[in-house]
Amino acid sequence: MPTQISTFLMFQNGKAEEAMRFYVGLFDDSEVLAVHRYGPGEQGAEGSVQHATFTLCGRQHMCIDSPVSHGFDFTPSVSLYVDCVDEAQHDRLHQALSADGAVLMPPGDYGFSRRFSWVNDRYGVSWQLNLPHS
Repeated sequence: MPTQISTFLMFQNGKAEEAMRFYVGLFDDSEVLAVHRYGPGEQGAEGSVQHATFTLCGRQHMCIDSPVSHGFDFTPSVSLYVDCVDEAQHDRLHQALSADGAVLMPPGDYGFSRRFSWVNDRYGVSWQLNLPHS
């Protein structure tokens, strides 16, 4: 088996499944592949996500609900970068991902693309949304 690299998202607020399903609903060619939950008496809250895999635009990602409280969370230093196909997709994703989150860079022409924005979603995950020059 060849070496693979996947994005791994650790949620500390019990929102892994909610976030995963939200993301899958935003992108074509995306689906939840597997969800393994904590059972009674296990380290995590019963029914929370012990480990899940999902695809976004055909690329695999993973997520968990951490049973341990950490002194860190998501940071914009690492983000998911999306090349959008048109302005309508960019605007739709910007609106959906920034709702109840934060806009780090509002939509605009920053010179390196036709339209770009950077947001933190309601779960704290950072997204760079790009509409490349034709």
